Amino acid sequence: MLNPESCYQALRTHDPRFDGAFFIAVRTTKIYCRTVCPAKTPLFKNITFYSTAAAAEEAGYRPCLRCRPELAPGNASVDAVSRLASLALNRIEDGALTDLGLEGLALEMGISSRHLRRVIESEFGVSPIQIAQTQRLLLAKRLLTDTSLSITEIAFASGFSSVRRFNALFLERYNLNPTQLRKRLKEHDIPFLICEVVYREPYDWKSMLAFLEGRACPGVEAVIQDSYFRTASFGKHSGWLSIKRNPEKNTFFIHVSTSLAPVLLNVVARCKRMLDTQADPALIALGLGELAAGREGLRVPGAFNGFDVALRAILGQQVSVKAASTLHGRIAQKFGLEVITPVAGLNRAAPTAEALSKLAAEDLSGLGITGSRIASILALSRAVASGALSLEPGQDVEKTTATLKSLPGIGDWTAEYVAMRALSWPDAFPYSDLGIKKALCLKADKQIIEHAERYRPWRSYAAMHLWKSLEKVNNDSILLHNR
Repeated sequence: MLNPESCYQALRTHDPRFDGAFFIAVRTTKIYCRTVCPAKTPLFKNITFYSTAAAAEEAGYRPCLRCRPELAPGNASVDAVSRLASLALNRIEDGALTDLGLEGLALEMGISSRHLRRVIESEFGVSPIQIAQTQRLLLAKRLLTDTSLSITEIAFASGFSSVRRFNALFLERYNLNPTQLRKRLKEHDIPFLICEVVYREPYDWKSMLAFLEGRACPGVEAVIQDSYFRTASFGKHSGWLSIKRNPEKNTFFIHVSTSLAPVLLNVVARCKRMLDTQADPALIALGLGELAAGREGLRVPGAFNGFDVALRAILGQQVSVKAASTLHGRIAQKFGLEVITPVAGLNRAAPTAEALSKLAAEDLSGLGITGSRIASILALSRAVASGALSLEPGQDVEKTTATLKSLPGIGDWTAEYVAMRALSWPDAFPYSDLGIKKALCLKADKQIIEHAERYRPWRSYAAMHLWKSLEKVNNDSILLHNR
């Protein structure tokens, strides 16, 4: 429940740490804004506070054209909302209702559609469909103002099944038609879309880039100067994207090839998870205490592709990061879909679980991968391809890690690492990691587990800080794993 007086104090300071935590609706203008809006602060008596953009729009408010609520970061506090409602909201904002429908999303979460609807309405005051419609409209608004895509292309890229429905809902919500909002660009045929994603300061982009570069799969990912590039493939849609930080505005510019426009919502959501943009660094630093001192901007790198991170984790067992990258690249070159990009050497999509699940052990032999690792890779691929295992955020962490550990060759280290990155779980902890043992100067697993209790519910971030603390001592100490 939002406290109006506290919210108003946060609004008056325009503190970016509250950006996305709630929205301000002004009754006199029927506009809703972010806490960082540059407009003059309205009087308290004229304001209503809403926890989500969807709730504000359902109450009849239109998004501010100055602060652009569609750019607000999410709120990753684990205590902000009930876990189930929060997970459902994240999946809906990722476009899950467009891909799966309400019944499909409920099935994925292991609950009935009726219960899912009840949880969402109880927590946020709006239905799942209304939240999805708001996300589609906000994405469409972004594409209308920031790209030269046609109205038809924008309608389908935003998740609408028809242009007619898109036009009608847009007019109903915003009192203008899409053409009236259209921003005319000087360029005529740009080969990519540009999206902005907001994050909360501080943000250690240098460390994030270094982590991603060290684990980049050759042919699939690359770090060039201060930007991250990768390929992406979703069914019949494939292309490329790049990410560059804009520190002056606390945003990331995400360039996405127009070939990925129909799945743009999914692409941007995955980029946000990979960059950990929803994290609240002040809150996390408070929980970690001295461990985070001086490194408050350190994030946990998430996964653009959960299966690919799990595959990489298996390849990284008991070998160096560089060796794991080499093996990863060999698999991608042999079994990944060919993708055309403007970046030299970036020519393969990450191999899918479906593709690898159809292989026999001999198909992977000759790539330098041990027999036991091949068995693990095939078991993982088949579990994901069959639907027995999902490696996306929103899953039950205990059940998912238990399923992972039931596969041959996957132990606690791999399961915790996958939970940390692929599931975006903030409280995972690969306690058996050699780097963590060295950083803590402890050897016994029991001692390490007990010591890490002080870092709950942010143990994933604690692991990143412990690894980071070793960099000046010996870089190789975090490159080897005993699981």
